Amino acid sequence: MRTLKEHSLGPLLSFLLKNKTLNYPLFRKYLLLRFFMIMSLNMQMTIVSYMVYQLTHDELSLGLLGLWEVIPAFGFSLISGPFTDHREKRTLLLQCVVGYLLLSTFYVMLTLPDFQNGVGINATVWLVYAGVFVGGMLRAFLSPSNFALMGLVVPKRLYANATTWSSTAWQFGAVVGPLLGGSLLALSGFTWSLASVVGLQLIGLTAVLLIPKLPLMMRGKEPILQSLKTGLKFVFNTQVILAALSLDMFAVLFGGAVALLPVYADDILKVGEAGYGWLRAAPGIGAIICLLILSFVPLKTKAGAKLLGSIALFGITTIVFGISGDVASIDPLPWVSAFLGFTISWAFLLAFFMLLLGGLFDSVSVIIRGTILQLYTPDHMRGRVASVNTMFISSSNELGALESGFTAKWMGTVPAVVFGGVMTLIVVGLTYVKAPLLTRMKLDPNEKDKT
Repeated sequence: MRTLKEHSLGPLLSFLLKNKTLNYPLFRKYLLLRFFMIMSLNMQMTIVSYMVYQLTHDELSLGLLGLWEVIPAFGFSLISGPFTDHREKRTLLLQCVVGYLLLSTFYVMLTLPDFQNGVGINATVWLVYAGVFVGGMLRAFLSPSNFALMGLVVPKRLYANATTWSSTAWQFGAVVGPLLGGSLLALSGFTWSLASVVGLQLIGLTAVLLIPKLPLMMRGKEPILQSLKTGLKFVFNTQVILAALSLDMFAVLFGGAVALLPVYADDILKVGEAGYGWLRAAPGIGAIICLLILSFVPLKTKAGAKLLGSIALFGITTIVFGISGDVASIDPLPWVSAFLGFTISWAFLLAFFMLLLGGLFDSVSVIIRGTILQLYTPDHMRGRVASVNTMFISSSNELGALESGFTAKWMGTVPAVVFGGVMTLIVVGLTYVKAPLLTRMKLDPNEKDKT
């Protein structure tokens, strides 16, 4: 029988209250932290990428953004995992959030006209690269500490559901951030839009302060190189984890079309800042749709086949997105265009829809990979495995941006995107042949595969 409280909250909130994972207060605070940090960082990168392209009008400059982030993200990930396993997770997350706050304040300073006139455009761009480098350092520690913290605030039997909720928070942040960034950019310019990022990160800071210090799962001391070797050995000896990470890494590496969105928005689709924000948000919108679908279609059965199929479809959507600019530029929805402030051509609609579908298919692989990592990783090795995940996956986003920037400079923007989609399909085929265990894996904690 429903209580009066459930009637007053409505069916949606009643459903949320009944969810076993959300009944854990620390996990709710974790989701709040995750949402506001991801939203602010996506918003920040949306604005910073557009600013760099406006200052340089060079596709290669977008690729260099990826280069300057991947160097520290990969390099520091070699030590961040062992470091995280030997540190208290909440304190480490707090330090990362404070670091991001200082970095965001630095970006605000770079947008000031007096500053840019004083140091010059070239120096401003290089200072942006310096900020991106620092951001890569912070992310190398944020990712494993965030991953390890989630494993401490919910019991193991709820990892699959917790991973879905964590992905939901991430994807909502990935949608709202670019949309908000593009809208504020069109309305108020670079300075005030980046100042808003600082405000959102202050909310994230509040959320992490509400989480108490948690016990360490690994208290013994171990030389950092030996600890790193142990983590790498575990990953490379666990075929399911290695195959999932490798597949996702190369798919993201070659499917980095999002890095070239400033070029599509300005030069190909001609939709400006507001349209750029919608394009940047499209993958996240698709991911949210995916999460709603997965509420009814579980991933526990035939998870490996679904992983391979979703990444193959991601490659196909990347190819179609690449050639979307060749579609007729007629505006079929003039009243919507007037409301949004940019021309919604058939080309834009196709590009947006392909990015949306790409985000939907990519989200399937993200959830499966996240569940595999939580399920197959011992508690005392979570930081090290998460740092390897950062090297494989998170760094591949920036390497993908670098690959897209260089290939766009070399062969043109459209051929570069199409090339990336084709390479993604080739990677799926090779993984299917080389990792047969992946197609038979289960996501049931009571039926783990032998690895």
